Amino acid sequence: MDFATRITRYPLPMDQTRADSVSGLFSALPAPVQKLIAGVAGTSPYLAGLLEREAEWLPGALQQDDVVMRETAGFEELGATDLAPALRRAKRRVALFTALADLGGVWTLEQVTGALSDLADRAVDLALRVHVAHELRRGKLPESGADAGGIFALAMGKGGARELNYSSDIDLIVLYDDSAYDAEVQHEARAALIRATRKMAATLSDVTEHGYVFRTDLRLRPDASVTPVCISASAALGYYEAEGRTWERAAFIKARAAAGDIAAGQRFLHELRPFVWRKHLDFAAIQDAHDMRLRIRDHKGLRGRLEVPGHNMKLGQGGIREIEFFTQTRQLIAGGRDPDLRQRDTVGGLAALASKGWIPEEVAQELTAHYREHREIEHRIQMVNDAQAHNLPKDPEGLSVIAAMMGESDAGAWANHLKTRLERVHELTESFFAPGERRERPELSDEAQGIIARWQSYPAMRSNRAREIFQRVEPELLSRMARLGHMDEALAHFDNFLAGLPAGVQLFSLFDANPQLIELIVDICGTAPGLANHLSRYPAVLDAVLAGSFFAPWPGMQALREELEQAMQSALTAVDGGYERALDAARRWAHEWHFRIGVHHLRGLIDADEAGLEYADLAHACLAAMMPMTAAEFSRRHGPPPGQGAVVLGMGSLGARQLNADSDLDLIVIYDADGAEGSDGAKPLAPRPYYARLTQAMITAISAPTAEGRLYEVDMRLRPSGRQGPVATSVQSFENYQMTEAWTWEHLALTRARVVATTGETASGLAERVEALRLQVLTERGGDTRVMPDLAVMRHRIFAAKAPGGEWEAKIGPGRLQDIDLIAQSCALRAGDAARGTIAQLRAGRRAGIFAEDAADELSSAYRFLWRLHASARLLTEKPVDFDAIGSGGQEFLLRECGCADAQELRERLGSATSRAAALIGAELPAESASAK
Repeated sequence: MDFATRITRYPLPMDQTRADSVSGLFSALPAPVQKLIAGVAGTSPYLAGLLEREAEWLPGALQQDDVVMRETAGFEELGATDLAPALRRAKRRVALFTALADLGGVWTLEQVTGALSDLADRAVDLALRVHVAHELRRGKLPESGADAGGIFALAMGKGGARELNYSSDIDLIVLYDDSAYDAEVQHEARAALIRATRKMAATLSDVTEHGYVFRTDLRLRPDASVTPVCISASAALGYYEAEGRTWERAAFIKARAAAGDIAAGQRFLHELRPFVWRKHLDFAAIQDAHDMRLRIRDHKGLRGRLEVPGHNMKLGQGGIREIEFFTQTRQLIAGGRDPDLRQRDTVGGLAALASKGWIPEEVAQELTAHYREHREIEHRIQMVNDAQAHNLPKDPEGLSVIAAMMGESDAGAWANHLKTRLERVHELTESFFAPGERRERPELSDEAQGIIARWQSYPAMRSNRAREIFQRVEPELLSRMARLGHMDEALAHFDNFLAGLPAGVQLFSLFDANPQLIELIVDICGTAPGLANHLSRYPAVLDAVLAGSFFAPWPGMQALREELEQAMQSALTAVDGGYERALDAARRWAHEWHFRIGVHHLRGLIDADEAGLEYADLAHACLAAMMPMTAAEFSRRHGPPPGQGAVVLGMGSLGARQLNADSDLDLIVIYDADGAEGSDGAKPLAPRPYYARLTQAMITAISAPTAEGRLYEVDMRLRPSGRQGPVATSVQSFENYQMTEAWTWEHLALTRARVVATTGETASGLAERVEALRLQVLTERGGDTRVMPDLAVMRHRIFAAKAPGGEWEAKIGPGRLQDIDLIAQSCALRAGDAARGTIAQLRAGRRAGIFAEDAADELSSAYRFLWRLHASARLLTEKPVDFDAIGSGGQEFLLRECGCADAQELRERLGSATSRAAALIGAELPAESASAK
């Protein structure tokens, strides 16, 4: 059928004069098309202008639908100068054709958004290729043989789902396949591809006399504040595996290789699947989505009463984002187990969820209908003036225009209908995120009654007001404890907490107003004795819960460091302040953040991988903030650090950025006196004693108990010569030792070394030198033939020295975490690779061809499972985990984290994973050797 016969609806012209003027230009077209054009021109000044500009082109264009390929045909032959205006002309024509097909009901929503998305893909692809070709012609990009130089663009968000709205920005992540280039030209290739990416974005988004193509946003890339606009695929994979956040996982549900080297992009997304689709996640996605919804509403000021005038169709109550969150959250929960649920588009996602029984069919159909109409209204808002807007007009005249574009003459009736639909969407989606009902007070054992009887004597209950409020919250508190199945144990932990509270009115009032906080405290006391003990030792950490940011997104290491520096500086300069007060402030601050991580992990807001990174960020921030302050305090007596200063190397799990709730810190201090004979202060010291005593001061600052407790236990045994060596080592001695004396195990440990703190800005050069030295040692010593024989002996000695700590041990023993860590470190060492994390090191071994791909993948999978078991167990208890002793709450948490249905499945999976890992590692090792030092 031709265009005219497919028209099913007409906008109603609000400006009849403009409608008549524009439609008169198309008198030769069929009457239905003229009527459509009149309605379009009479409601949209922007589209009226396009119709006038393209009056000669449009009649012929209406003969076929494939407007995108028709209007961009031959663009591959254009240079960059000619491509930019050509794309703008194509955008103008595609926008006009799409608007007519949309407003006339000729195309479905999917056809409309698909055409806009196809144009975006085509434009990005053309712009990338023309600028990559330019870099090749200039000789700036090395030849690789890869399609488009190996560069590819991932369409994210609505672009990835082929759901672009009418005036949409496009969100892109641009990466390149670094395996296409030899090591010696990586830097040159990277620089050229960064230039090509910047020029691509300018080609699309710069506003010229011809307009623009698409506003282009590249900020979804990994660590966008510090990374260039184009990074390597391996760097991106390393980031997501080590530091990826839940919101980034959700973003990749819609990700699609859209331009450039499509095959490389698809390989990247395939490798990223374990990051996006995790079988063990459930509640985390629900809570994260709920928190994000509320944060968006708060940020945009959308928490008020629902009214149609001015309503945000995207972010407001009952809007498009509500339906998207509803769909994506369920996809994240179940998509790890069922690949059929991994649909990029919202309508497809709803249909898949309904077909698999995750949501009722009628709910999916209703939300789909609302979603379609919401998107159509969003398009009409944007069609009026080609604006990336989502808010309905506030004035009656403006609302009448949108209603008229929908073919409705009664704007009031249309608005009432829309309000009803918005309320219905909100009702359907909000019920998914809303908390459960309160429970009745349960039956109490004699022991429980005895505990409760003494609460009235606690300081928190001293006022009548406190007792009155607590009487209201007590039934809810006890009911939630009873649900745990081990109430007396939970009650005892809560009793310890309550006894330490100096006052109760504020906290009890918060309990009364927010049952979710009651659930939080009960979860801690009933599920995780280890975390409950932390709460008992440091009850002041609940101040962090009372603050509004406790459930805010993780701020990252740098923001943490800045916050701690400010807190310490305030304590240092206060009237009654000083260095010791600054150390106390650091302890209070760190305990709050440590508690926050544990709570987020316990509640499923983050998983074990994210918790490991956050604990590492916290430790890194503490060291980075405290070392300069300790050095400044030490300098008051002995003068500034002589020479270049000192750096602190984080080793082991800190260097790999994967700590658990009970980790200590492995550290090495390296200094460079740079020829200085001593310090210049009231009590000068020679370099060696200066840095030795400074190191002791740092250890004291971190590990000594004060009235506020301690921060971390510190282990310095990984320094050269171990306990016999000096606590601080000169960089010259460190280099000589590593090159001539160090044992294989010390080289393995060096694969994880990371500079985490310095004495100040003067040591930045030393930090770079130490990292360069680390890579030099790995490159030169990794080829030693003794590495694997020594590793075999080392492994045997480790197993002989310490047996696994019980049936559920995940760390010590063959095929467990420590074992996989060692073989991974050997991969990094033998490959001379900078990778520090276990998964990244295994990948380095695979890339270098020294470790089989299948074996690396299997060990990576086993490692992730074992880490979840180990990290989760360390949160539950400070002792070796006993599954039967941790109670039903702890068991549920452990099973959830490990993705197992019951204890038997967990037992079998642990046995299978460790035995298989041990076999794979054993196959890589020679027979036991005596060559280890």
